[in-house]
Amino acid sequence: MNLKSNEPFWLLKNGLVSSYPSLKSNEECDVLIIGGGITGSLIAHQMIADGHKTILIDKREICNGSTSATTSMLQYEIDIPLFELIEKIGEKGAVESYKACSDSIDQLEKLSLKIKSKAGFKRKQSLYFASKKKDVNWLKEECKARKNAGFKVKWLESDEVFKKFGFENTFGGIVSEQGASIDAFKFSHELFELNTKKGLKIFDKTEMTKVEYFKGYNLVTVDSGYQIKAKKIIYCIGYESKNLIKEHFVDLKSTYAIVSEIDHDKFKNITNTLVWNTDDPYIYMRTTDDARLLIGGGDEDFYDAKKRDSLLDKKEKEILKVLKKIKPDYHFYTDFVWAGTFGETKDGLPYIGEHKNFKNSYFVLGFGGNGITFSVAGMEMASQFMKGKKHPLSKYFKFGR
Repeated sequence: MNLKSNEPFWLLKNGLVSSYPSLKSNEECDVLIIGGGITGSLIAHQMIADGHKTILIDKREICNGSTSATTSMLQYEIDIPLFELIEKIGEKGAVESYKACSDSIDQLEKLSLKIKSKAGFKRKQSLYFASKKKDVNWLKEECKARKNAGFKVKWLESDEVFKKFGFENTFGGIVSEQGASIDAFKFSHELFELNTKKGLKIFDKTEMTKVEYFKGYNLVTVDSGYQIKAKKIIYCIGYESKNLIKEHFVDLKSTYAIVSEIDHDKFKNITNTLVWNTDDPYIYMRTTDDARLLIGGGDEDFYDAKKRDSLLDKKEKEILKVLKKIKPDYHFYTDFVWAGTFGETKDGLPYIGEHKNFKNSYFVLGFGGNGITFSVAGMEMASQFMKGKKHPLSKYFKFGR
């Protein structure tokens, strides 16, 4: 499955950061990680920190899947509003899931500082605005639910939104203090480089073709015919897990993104803000560390990469039409446009934990707009799993919930 298309901004911006070999011999390890994107990089970092002999493989070049196509907006807000998630899974689970994403932003900042990252981690507030008058009541209910849960949020009326951010034709919105942005492609490469120096082995262009289960270990055969004997496998394969797991647990969606030319003056009022709205599908915006405006949206059901990519021109026009509504005086000069694929679950939550059909294995599958923050939460969860311990979030993130 092709998870990106055309010109993924981060891949072109960063170029070929690192190169890794394909597997050319039989190997043994404590942990085999399948998937070399942002999730795999975080889980590998945790496994190395915990002292596990770790190997990571990816069928593509490292980070050339959806990590090269992500918008890298770091939000604690889950795609399902908090007040709705409370109705779905109960207050305790909903609030803990939101707080796990919030804590993940703090952890990413600490990790970024610790490794002296140059991936542009930046603290930002977020604006979630009502694009239609009928959305105001439920958005205010959402604001109240977040306040009750202890999140620092504030309601702004439409005139306040215009005064603060310069957006017209909104009906007010929620401003949250907690948020950030990063270049996930670069950050993943930084983690991989750091951990290879500590013993992590990485093999790209190496595809798993078969897994045999034995007592206490699994034997993985790859496309070259070589084998890896691993005590545990951790699958960090995101949306491609749909090809591996038989039951229906996630819906695949296509999403589209465009990036403007560099402009140091026009985006100053939202340089420190993540922006999204209540449309369905919603539009989301952020600036990049090199003074561009990145806008995404236009989500629809994924059928195949060819159809998804054929809609690039149409979706670019749709996205710019929404921008024109809130910024009628601004002309957007497109520099890059691409599409990606993401997964949408029934409750907006990830799948992290064991699956009954995969012995000696764990999955860390972050879905929706919170893939990165869910993956950070997965670091602690995977660490606990490897120690034979339970994690309080498992009941909300498990398969078959």
